[in-house]
Amino acid sequence: MNYIMISPYYPVNFQPFAHRLKDAGVNVLGIGEEPFDQLGSKLQNSLTEYYRVNSLEDVDEVKRAVAFLFYKHGPIDRIESNNEYWLELDAQLREQFNVYGNKPNDLRKVKYKSEMKKLFKEAAVPVVEGRVVQTKQDLALAIEELGLPVIAKPDNGVGSAATFKLSSEEDIRHFEEEWGEAQVYFLEPFVEGGVLCTYDGLVDQEGNIVFQTSFTYNVPTLELVKGQLDMAYVIQKEIDPNLETYGKAIVKAFGMKERFFHIEFFQLANGDYIALEYNNRLAGGYTIDMYNFAYSIDLFAIYASLVTGGECKESHAENQYCVGITQRDAYEYKHDQNAIYEKFGDRVKFAQRMPDAFAALQGNQFYAINAQSQKEVDEIITFVHERKEIFQCI
Repeated sequence: MNYIMISPYYPVNFQPFAHRLKDAGVNVLGIGEEPFDQLGSKLQNSLTEYYRVNSLEDVDEVKRAVAFLFYKHGPIDRIESNNEYWLELDAQLREQFNVYGNKPNDLRKVKYKSEMKKLFKEAAVPVVEGRVVQTKQDLALAIEELGLPVIAKPDNGVGSAATFKLSSEEDIRHFEEEWGEAQVYFLEPFVEGGVLCTYDGLVDQEGNIVFQTSFTYNVPTLELVKGQLDMAYVIQKEIDPNLETYGKAIVKAFGMKERFFHIEFFQLANGDYIALEYNNRLAGGYTIDMYNFAYSIDLFAIYASLVTGGECKESHAENQYCVGITQRDAYEYKHDQNAIYEKFGDRVKFAQRMPDAFAALQGNQFYAINAQSQKEVDEIITFVHERKEIFQCI
C-alpha cells in the first residue's frame, strides 16, 4: 500500500501516524515544506521517500510531487493529512489521482455550517435555527427573526475564527464594519449556559464506529479566546448514553468512511444536547494523546490497522479521565511545573509548551493529567489554575 502523508512533520504529535503505518507494512511517502534534515531520524526512517515542496499552499507544486511519487512507486492508495487545514488540498489531490477517500464535492456538508444543520435535522438531533446572511439586509432580517443575542460565524470556517457574539446594536454595527459583506456568514441564537462538549471517534471503510469518546470544556471556545481565560477540557471515562445516541445518528447521516470525526454539542441545563458542528477530522492540539492516556490505547496503531484492513484490538484497561489543562504566560500561577509533578506524580502524563499557532486560543503551557474521579478532576483544575495573590500598597 502506498500512503502519501501531507505535512508529515507538523503537527509534531501527529508524526506517530507515519510510524504506525510503517509498522503495519505500509509504504509511507511524505510531502511537506520542512527540509529533510529537520524531520529527525525517527520520522525519516518511517518515510520511504520524502518530497519537499516550497509551499503546500501551491496546489500545482504539490500535484507535481504526487505525480513524481506515483511515477516512482506506483498507484497511490491513500492521501491524507488528518489536519483540518489541509482537508481541501487532500480532497483535490484524491480527485486528481483517483485515490480512495473524500473528494471536493464530499466536503460541502462538513465545511458549511448551513449544510451541517440540514443533516443534524435529518438525524433527528436537536439544533437551534440558523440563517445564512450575505448582505446587511439579510443580517437585519435574520436578527429580526432570531432575536438577540446571536452568534455570527463564517458559513465556511474553522473553529472560533472570525466569530462574533451580537448582543446589542453596538455589536451589530461593529460586526458590519469588520465583516463588510466580504464572506457569507451563518447566524444562530446564542445558547445561554450551555456546556461545550463533543462526541469524537473513528469510522471504518463501512462507516462503522470503531472508536468513540467524548470531552467537555470548562468554558466555550469563544469566551476562552475573547477573555484569554484559563482552559481545561476533560476526556470522559464514559459517554452519556443520550449524547452517544445523537452522535451515532449524526455519523450515520453524514456517511463518512475511514475518517476521524469531531462533533461539537452544547449540553443544556436540562441534560439534553444541541448539535453545533461536525468536523471531519481529529480534535486539534494534543487531544489524540489524551485519548491514549485516558483509555490506555494507541489510536495511531488502531488507525493504521483500520487502513490496512487489520483487526482493531480493544483495550481491557479501566478507562480514566484525562484533563488537558493550560497556563498562560500572561498570568502568575501559584503552582509551577515542579509543584504540579510533586502534587500529581505519575498521573501527569504529558507536559509540553503549546505551539504558537494554538497558544492564543488555549494557553502556553499544556499538561495532560489522568484522574479516577470527577472529584480528582476538579482538584486538578483548581490546583493548576490557582493564581498568585497580588498585593498592592495603598
